[in-house]
Amino acid sequence: MFQLYRVLEPCYQTELKEAGADEAGRGCYAGPVFAAAVILPVDFYHPLLNDSKQVSEKDRYLLKEIIQSAAISWAVANIDNEEIDKINILKASFKAMHLAIDQLKPKPQLLLIDGNRFVPYKKTPHLCIIKGDGKYANIAAASILAKTFRDDYLQQLHEEFPQYGWDKNKGYGTLQHRKAIEQYGLCKYHRKSYNILPQQTELRFR
Repeated sequence: MFQLYRVLEPCYQTELKEAGADEAGRGCYAGPVFAAAVILPVDFYHPLLNDSKQVSEKDRYLLKEIIQSAAISWAVANIDNEEIDKINILKASFKAMHLAIDQLKPKPQLLLIDGNRFVPYKKTPHLCIIKGDGKYANIAAASILAKTFRDDYLQQLHEEFPQYGWDKNKGYGTLQHRKAIEQYGLCKYHRKSYNILPQQTELRFR
């Protein structure tokens, strides 16, 4: 059962225009990593809003619509699996965040980043906040958008390669997904740099 364990702070401060940023899909075996950036009104509140992992799927999609409607500005970006393999997942996550922040209007004056590391975005000051998606509303909102947009994208990929069960596992390394990789090999959307292919399995899809 999902339940709220605390009321989120609406923002870190009120002097500067502030955006929260978060990513989804960093640990997945397949598909892009998504990131979102959100500027919320300083008085925004919704009782369901929390870290996306603490919110049911039904409520995530309800919150998605509410956030998109209420936000001063929001944006989502992604980096595909091929680029992830070239530059590594951490750099890809930061790049996706930068691409999302690029789209915000007005431009934020302070960034709240979920996690403990970040590559500075131009000259905009930032704060890295561990488990920030469970502390600040704008980071939580970004986590909701990144997660729902990525889930929708993986649903589309599932239509092309249904044998991996991406409609259910969303590209994560579940037992079902690992067994499908053993049986069918990797497809063009898998992250080859993750070394997820059993040695005896050949690549079957290009």
